[in-house]
Amino acid sequence: MRYPPEETAAKHRRILEEAGRLFRERGFAGVSVGEIMKATGLTHGPFYNHFASKEALMAEALADLSARTQDDFDRIVAEQGIGAYLDQYLSRRHVDSAGAGCLMTALAADAAKEPATRGAFTGHVKGAIARLMRALPGKRRAEADARAEAIVALAAMVGAVTLARAVEDPALGDEILAATRRRLAD
Repeated sequence: MRYPPEETAAKHRRILEEAGRLFRERGFAGVSVGEIMKATGLTHGPFYNHFASKEALMAEALADLSARTQDDFDRIVAEQGIGAYLDQYLSRRHVDSAGAGCLMTALAADAAKEPATRGAFTGHVKGAIARLMRALPGKRRAEADARAEAIVALAAMVGAVTLARAVEDPALGDEILAATRRRLAD
């Protein structure tokens, strides 16, 4: 049975959204195609009408997450400034909601092991660096210096959230987030 294109597109969108959430919560290996389809309210069978393989889904889900994340960054920075973005990123709420959070903090180790996802992941990192180069405050500086500062800021942000998630002491996690936020405000 053929479905109208709008319905097929809506199903595809649901699959991408649920896959993105589940991959961020449990990693690529920690979730099956069947679980993703169940989370969308669909059966396993139609999966291959949308994706050639789980690896194809992983790559497309990362690209989709990247686009949505970059749109959110641009909107928040335009409306509220880079400080507001940093406050949201380096927050307990972000630490406690991996499934709705940054794809880099959740999937960097997985992407390193999955060749199908490395292109999308690399594109996301490059986009994040470019956006931070434009958004971070500072005196007029050479482009190479701005790029280096953006790379260091990105590494600090991703590292802070990753460490805050990994430690069993919430106070230490909050201290890591706060120290990183203070340093980035300099």
